[in-house]
Amino acid sequence: MPNDKEPSEPGQSRVPPSTSGAPRDNLLRRLGKWLVGPPRDKDELIEILQQAQGNGLLNSDALGMIQGVFQVSTTQVRDIMIPRAQMVVVERDAPADEILDAVIRSGHSRFPVIGENRDEVVGILLAKDLLRQAQINQSMAEEQRSLSIHEILRPAVFVPESKRLDVLLREFRSSRNHMAIVIDEYGGVAGVVTIEDVLEEIVGDIDDEYDDAEGAFILRQDAERFLVRALTPIEEFNRYFGSDFSDEEFDTVGGFVTHNFGHMPRRGESTMVGRFLFNVQRADSRRIHLFQVIVMPEEGDTHSET
Repeated sequence: MPNDKEPSEPGQSRVPPSTSGAPRDNLLRRLGKWLVGPPRDKDELIEILQQAQGNGLLNSDALGMIQGVFQVSTTQVRDIMIPRAQMVVVERDAPADEILDAVIRSGHSRFPVIGENRDEVVGILLAKDLLRQAQINQSMAEEQRSLSIHEILRPAVFVPESKRLDVLLREFRSSRNHMAIVIDEYGGVAGVVTIEDVLEEIVGDIDDEYDDAEGAFILRQDAERFLVRALTPIEEFNRYFGSDFSDEEFDTVGGFVTHNFGHMPRRGESTMVGRFLFNVQRADSRRIHLFQVIVMPEEGDTHSET
């Protein structure tokens, strides 16, 4: 009776498929599907990348940055901007010593300059330009000294709240600007956004002029305002401010305050805990990085979200 099975080639033998290494086979099958045709959507691509990370082909940092790149293509400026109320500004016609004091006290490098109110942004002041001008002014004879910021202002860039972050980043790179004023649908100032805010959506927290050079957890701004890192141990916070927050459930200020919010807060959101007003200064979609804490007069220990 003829054998209808196809004969094997010389030197070859049929080997039954192995059931071992199933996760790797599954990954290879997905990667093969990707090579044959592109993923059908972003979710499918992320799933493939997560499989690659799980099998050691990508580390978690690289995967996080790739996901951040995807995120900036859909995130809008309104989601990461510093709200209008939290903007650190200088007044165009303020006395020179008052402007210098504001620059030194805040520690920022760029400042929106306003006219009669916050809706009238007339330019951007760079701290380095002001300090250079102050040095030149100091070298002049006393009768010739006159420090004015009008001649050193740089043009302000305005962007709508709805602009996507990937588009904004491209514009920042091409124009070499690092700050833009965000306007709402009525043309009023809604806030401010910087190139660092966009980059942090991709790479996570970036230490900069807002952070104490020695890495201190708490940095005093004035008698009532303090910058507090989210990773500050509650024990350290209690010791500094004389408070008595419990550290049984949470180890850090970030975890404790996030619990009081009841959700992952965005930049600019505030909550009152006891006599402390916590305002989120820096955060991304995954965690809070920095608070501004305002210490209120001690009147009670109630807390409410604002």
